[in-house]
Amino acid sequence: MALVDTLRARESAVGNWLSLRDPAVAEISAELGFDFVVLDIEHTTNTLETVVDMARATDAAEGDTEAIVRLPWNDPVVIKRVLDTGVAGVMSPMVDDAEEARAFVEATRYPPEGNRGVAGGRAARYGLEMDDYVENANERVLTVAQVETKSGFEHVEEIAAVDGLDGLFLGPADLSANLGMYGEYESEAFLDAVDRVVEAAHAEDKPVATLAFGREEIERYVDLGFDFMMVGTDTSHLMGGAATSKAAFEGAVADRDG
Repeated sequence: MALVDTLRARESAVGNWLSLRDPAVAEISAELGFDFVVLDIEHTTNTLETVVDMARATDAAEGDTEAIVRLPWNDPVVIKRVLDTGVAGVMSPMVDDAEEARAFVEATRYPPEGNRGVAGGRAARYGLEMDDYVENANERVLTVAQVETKSGFEHVEEIAAVDGLDGLFLGPADLSANLGMYGEYESEAFLDAVDRVVEAAHAEDKPVATLAFGREEIERYVDLGFDFMMVGTDTSHLMGGAATSKAAFEGAVADRDG
């Protein structure tokens, strides 16, 4: 089942968040069987060219892993260029209200539903499947709005209700910072905020996602009702694995020499 269908059916999906530029990282994630990878171009040095290479690597791997892109901003010019690469969908950061959510959705849709420009890019097999792609893209592109500002939180019910928006993403770090409780992820106030975002999404029968690190945090967010999740980042997996191996060596040497 395609990722967009999985999420619209409110079924679970697990992803890997990628910030490193090497396509091998996307390929490895796909070979591991992740449902999707998030290609981050907001807080990384990744570029449009990087997105294309990583999307190709994902598509070429065994399995059905799909790529979605975390945009640098809710910008229609950036959105149309990213979608022309053929990725499965896009996530917009810092959506503050329903108007911004509607603008985001419209930028992903061809007329008359939106204002996306038509071009024969990779998404349409460079024009070989132009008619079919234009006919179906409006229903097949996944759209996720990130709720991570005070305004977005205050308008979360209206954002969730926007037609054409497929789901919400709660950014724990940004949302906690914008609500004046940075990093207080176990506080009652933050958990109440989480509940409000989850309930707003589910009231519209839409899935909600977050980014979680480690088994305990992943299990906590699953219990809180999140439908799909990015379970760490490529850099956190690299650092965690490297730190564990380094500690194992140092411990073995200490045991031998002790």
